[in-house]
Amino acid sequence: MSIICKPFVFVRHGETPLNRDQLIGGSTDVPLTDTGRQQAELAQPLLARFHWSGVGVSSLLRAQQTAQLAVPGSIYTTLDGLCERDWGELEGLPGSAITPYEETPPGGESWDIFLDRVTTAVNTLLNQFECPLIVAHSGVFRVLNYYAVGTPYGNRIGNVEPMWILPGKTPEEWRFMPLKQRDSL
Repeated sequence: MSIICKPFVFVRHGETPLNRDQLIGGSTDVPLTDTGRQQAELAQPLLARFHWSGVGVSSLLRAQQTAQLAVPGSIYTTLDGLCERDWGELEGLPGSAITPYEETPPGGESWDIFLDRVTTAVNTLLNQFECPLIVAHSGVFRVLNYYAVGTPYGNRIGNVEPMWILPGKTPEEWRFMPLKQRDSL
């Protein structure tokens, strides 16, 4: 399975109490902090420059709140497949407790199941919309990174930092670019 070769924009949700405290959040459903709400509101002018053919959002509260603040008035397609990975017994623990992505955390979701779930959700949106905006989680971004460079490891995407993503048929063809850079071209 792979990601359909169509462009889209990816936005990670705003800061949550778990992010702020450097705890594993995963499938734990938490709201945004005041900082997270401000991050989403600050992205609004940039995101408003585009006509989104569709907006796909994780069903977790933090992504829903981010979408409502960053692209108010949009019609959202909510997909459980865009939810963060379930880290099982590791949820709520310090980030240092996280296991390698290829290992299944105790009581959690395997990397392969997570990869398939996210890929299916992203492709659903790409089949439905010409150039969607996707509001989700850092783990979802790690799936995209996996397709782009062959590993989920790498820099973590910041909160509410819109990324223009151009999938390719091979890792060499994939392109990631901050949306603000693309917008200035």
